[in-house]
Amino acid sequence: MSTAFRHRLIATGAAAAVAVVAACTRSAPAADKAATPAAAAAPTTASTGAATKTTGATPHDSISDLADRGRILGDSTAPVWVIMASDFQCPFCKQWEKANYARIVKDYVKTGKARLAFLNMPLSMHPNALPASEAAMCAAVQNKFWQMHDTLFATQEQWEVLPDPRAKFDSITKALGVDMPSWRSCMAQHATLALIDADRDRARQAGVNSTPTFFVGNQTLMGADKDVAAAIDAALKAKSK
Repeated sequence: MSTAFRHRLIATGAAAAVAVVAACTRSAPAADKAATPAAAAAPTTASTGAATKTTGATPHDSISDLADRGRILGDSTAPVWVIMASDFQCPFCKQWEKANYARIVKDYVKTGKARLAFLNMPLSMHPNALPASEAAMCAAVQNKFWQMHDTLFATQEQWEVLPDPRAKFDSITKALGVDMPSWRSCMAQHATLALIDADRDRARQAGVNSTPTFFVGNQTLMGADKDVAAAIDAALKAKSK
């Protein structure tokens, strides 16, 4: 787990007990232990300048490192981390993305106030969520994660019902200007699956039972109806004291 994430995120303990309406909920939540939510949810690596640190069982190689860094958006000096556990096939994740994502990026990420990280939480109730995460993370290897993120949510209704969405993902990715032989090789080898599995494990250890869930400072917010901007403002205020 990233040292940078450990330093910036404070564990919270109430996440697992929150009742959620505007969210997709996974099955059998009681099987997992909610220990230190925000810290456990941190992505595997984070880059500070040219240095990258990797810990845990995820293999240390260029694909893993590039994919992990590619799903982090914002300046490394931003005082607040926003970690969002999300499922590309979850309609509530799309709802939040459509209503709030652009504003969060504009007002907080691009202004250097916050850094945004995507934590993959493909739910078993959504059969195409896992391949969608793989498609996005393989795009992240080429620094195209957030473009793929935007397009996957925008086209969710087109691919969520497909028995095999890989051809659709191929078409989407090609339109983004990704090097297709490299991306297809990444997909065929499931080269980012270990990262996605690690994301899912961390989210569960953090008590995440539904998507979207957000970790902002010492707050855990579950559901598309939660005010992430207000949580960032609170975290910024706390940092300034």
